[in-house]
Amino acid sequence: MEKILIVDDQPDIRKLLRLTFGRRYSVLEAEDAAAAWETIRHEQPRVVLLDVMMPGEMDGYQLCERIRKDPQVRGTYVALLTARGQATDVERGESAGADDYFIKPFSPLQLVKAIEHRLSVN
Repeated sequence: MEKILIVDDQPDIRKLLRLTFGRRYSVLEAEDAAAAWETIRHEQPRVVLLDVMMPGEMDGYQLCERIRKDPQVRGTYVALLTARGQATDVERGESAGADDYFIKPFSPLQLVKAIEHRLSVN
């Protein structure tokens, strides 16, 4: 079973996503970008669902950039999930290398469809 990493500092969001993806993927979780990076390096999930605004030294954009620069994990599908929906925020997500950008509140079904589509074409 492929692995999916949910990175969000809000437990309710992680729970919603865990319930959404728990039958399709082996679900991993992290509360901040530093913990997520360690999980990504050791577990190499196929998918990372990444909040942008989190506590700690690194935000979601920075973690996405780090994923894209690392040859071991750069092929990981990364979707940013955030309340930041301004055009400049979306552009920053694209420049960081995100595959998709979802604005909270998002539709879990739309997220599932986007991931399945991306993974089927890769």
